[in-house]
Amino acid sequence: MEIFKTKSALKAFLKPLKASGKKVALVPTMGALHNGHISLIRLAQENADIIICSIFVNPTQFTDPKDLEKYPRPIEHDLAMLEDAGCHGVFMPGVKEMYPYGADENWYVNLGNAEFLLEGEFRKGHYQGVTQIVKKLFDAVEPDIAMFGQKDFQQVLMIKKMLTQFNLSISIITCPIIREADGLAMSSRNIHLSATDRQHALVLSKSLQFVVDHFDEYSLRELEEKAMSFYKNIDGVELDYLTIANGDTLKPAQSKEENNLVVLVAAKVGSTRLIDNMIIK
Repeated sequence: MEIFKTKSALKAFLKPLKASGKKVALVPTMGALHNGHISLIRLAQENADIIICSIFVNPTQFTDPKDLEKYPRPIEHDLAMLEDAGCHGVFMPGVKEMYPYGADENWYVNLGNAEFLLEGEFRKGHYQGVTQIVKKLFDAVEPDIAMFGQKDFQQVLMIKKMLTQFNLSISIITCPIIREADGLAMSSRNIHLSATDRQHALVLSKSLQFVVDHFDEYSLRELEEKAMSFYKNIDGVELDYLTIANGDTLKPAQSKEENNLVVLVAAKVGSTRLIDNMIIK
């Protein structure tokens, strides 16, 4: 497994491989890897010849400087996981390599109204930062396909919109959420949960599963109300939103007959903010 710190070294590695017809997959990450990330590597291996994983904690997508500061960076652990998984290359640039003119470079891409809903309402400017760094990674790797996890459902939608804006012919593969045995969605942020918080965090997946299991029994608004009631009287858990939405627009679903329905939730558990979702149909 090769490690690259610069775009030029990465491109030099990839150029002959691409010339020989090898298909390249990019798995963008911010490190602190877990089995959810490794599932992206596995799926990439089924769809491409060369797997490049990026590890870069992107400053422009953090709306809270403290969140950026405390983001876990267990790099030796991450590299060992990627080597065991059979990754061919790891791109680990510094901030100056990706933002040579500073992290406040002028960037704006029209992501539509969905940018300002859900996560966009609570983390203003977040998806401009996400699409900015993903575009930079796409330019560095020029992959045929890129892998993203379903847990960041809104992020995948924003990246697809960014691709359309730039007319990029990169296939996006969305990978299913990987969960712990008790249902908690795997996340790099879970490391910050205390033992008590860890138990409280199960309310996210339980409330979503209720919606999926009882979808035919109640109206959309009744489902949301009953699912939100799961969060009452749980110390240290603060619900930001729980909504059944159209998976294409992220607007609240108006009918059960809509083709692409998803239930999404975000909550602060202790001092850690978690998100989760389940596709209904």
